[in-house]
Amino acid sequence: MSGAPEFSRPRRLDTIGQGEAATRIEADDAERAALARRFDLLGVERLAAEYALRRDAAGIVATGHLLAAVTQRCIGTGDPVPAIIEEDFALRFVPEGVAVSGDEEVELDAGDLDVVFFAGGAIDLGEAAAETLALALDPYPRSPAAAAALRDAGVLSEEEAKPAGALAGLKDLLQGGATRD
Repeated sequence: MSGAPEFSRPRRLDTIGQGEAATRIEADDAERAALARRFDLLGVERLAAEYALRRDAAGIVATGHLLAAVTQRCIGTGDPVPAIIEEDFALRFVPEGVAVSGDEEVELDAGDLDVVFFAGGAIDLGEAAAETLALALDPYPRSPAAAAALRDAGVLSEEEAKPAGALAGLKDLLQGGATRD
């Protein structure tokens, strides 16, 4: 992505003290339209996030809640598929160039935070919210008409495509359906 993010809400580091700081952000009409184009959505009707920010030894910890209303395109029909997204998040903003982990394999647990790198004297809460939204989107949105459209196009349902069906056919073939010369 070139240039400034579509939904930018920089928060200067020198405004975040030692205690917890609460802030709320919300995208305006133009920002939501630009995000819809970026994420190939039919629309972003709402995007808001509430943050609790605090410093720790490794950077800035941001926890909060994202609320969005979006309209995606059905993968089978192209029809509009509205969705409400509510997502809790926990992020750690760290300066670019800071090593987050070594070369060894790291096992993550529920307490681990997603890392967001920043440069300069501010973190961008708007871009963090936009990225959280992108990760929460349904990768395969389906309208009520999707199953019929996909079936008509020859796409198998999950039940029809189960490996057991293919293996059963192979088993039949190996147990006498085929002869060797």
